[in-house]
Amino acid sequence: MEKKLKLWDAVMIVMGSMIGSGIFIVSADIIRNLGSGYWLIVVWLITTLMTIAAAISYGELSAMFPKAGGQYTYITEIFGKLMGFLYGWGMFTVIQTGTIAAVAVAFGKFTAYLIPSLNDAAPIFQNGDFKITWIQILAIVVILFLTFVNTKGVQSGKILQNVFTSSKIIALLGLIVLGFVLISQSNWNSNMSFGWDAFQNLKQTEWKSISGATILGGIAAAMVGSVFSSVAWENVTFISGEIENPKKNVVKAMILGTSAVMILYLLVNFVYLNALDRDSIAFAANDRVAVAAAEKMFGNAGTIIIAVLVMISTFGCVNGIVLAGARVFQTMAKDGLFLKSAVENNNNGVPAKSLWMQGIWASLLCLSGQYGDLLDMISFVIVLFYMITVFGVIYLRIKKPELERGYKTFLYPFTPILYLLIGTGFCILLFIYKPQYTWPGLGLILLGLPVYFFINKKIVN
Repeated sequence: MEKKLKLWDAVMIVMGSMIGSGIFIVSADIIRNLGSGYWLIVVWLITTLMTIAAAISYGELSAMFPKAGGQYTYITEIFGKLMGFLYGWGMFTVIQTGTIAAVAVAFGKFTAYLIPSLNDAAPIFQNGDFKITWIQILAIVVILFLTFVNTKGVQSGKILQNVFTSSKIIALLGLIVLGFVLISQSNWNSNMSFGWDAFQNLKQTEWKSISGATILGGIAAAMVGSVFSSVAWENVTFISGEIENPKKNVVKAMILGTSAVMILYLLVNFVYLNALDRDSIAFAANDRVAVAAAEKMFGNAGTIIIAVLVMISTFGCVNGIVLAGARVFQTMAKDGLFLKSAVENNNNGVPAKSLWMQGIWASLLCLSGQYGDLLDMISFVIVLFYMITVFGVIYLRIKKPELERGYKTFLYPFTPILYLLIGTGFCILLFIYKPQYTWPGLGLILLGLPVYFFINKKIVN
């Protein structure tokens, strides 16, 4: 593959893939579950530690296996084809494609905020609970358009990614600064006055003090949103084969990109705590906390500003995920674990057929209306695969210490162990207190087992 992506481009892919719509909405659910400014910050700090620790650990693997496929390649090289396939299966069925669908629909919903007729229009088709709306159609148009752009070569996708990611970073920085300058009556002290006391109010009734096991369950539930808002940085590893000097630049991009995004996320939450009181954060209309904060800053114009910002953010996010994801399925196809036609590059040097397969399935998920339910359940699976990959760093250090490592994990073994401890705690708490977030996603991945054995039987025969 041609090395057309520089370090800056790789950083833009990391940041652009991470920043979607989550940071603008998930803080509402965190406050409903824990009810205190302290706990809101704690949840984001834990997520920050997890994310950066994982990125630092992945760096060692990216330097050892600097080729397309990224995380799929790492898992396959360390733990074998079956584990690699299960990861790739999850990626195609919902993790990558479901994320594309969800972020594209978020683009559609915020567009409808600016164009109310999109919201008010009757469904194009409806049969019982199943319906197809113009917002879904707009989401599909975005997915197919960005898929088309990326089939024209990595240069086209790169330019689009750099422009949209730079725009949303500048806009977020503006929101952060103005969130302290333009707020005449700060709510910071009142939000922080609860200290370490925790409360829950999940249905907008009354705040109830919680303690012990209920706090642990609340932290786990709250982290589902913050974790999902902080994933997809590993997309840059999928496209390692097209990055200049991947042994150095992939790890630099992951560490720089994740650190910058998580700092932005923390600062945006400081703005929420400054601009809004507890109830205004927890029960913002449709969880649009950023819209409520912007309205405090700019009046009615603030809602339009945030809607445009989210449209820019989600558009760039979809592009980054589309650009990177197809390389995983191409690599799987080369290993005989995906459709053979996905192997081919087109005349522009990109896996066009893999891109279209990804785009069409993501579009169908948009129409199904079920991707949202699935995404609520896959934060657990995403963290599980992160943990498997991070454990791979320790496993290779023990089993194959002689392998060349162009980059060694900073503060090893503390960094990977930190991630594994936090990830294990998160997964166990979800299993105990929020099983609805764990079993469906795990079941979806396990469905890949018979598919894998069927594929291998065909290869053998």
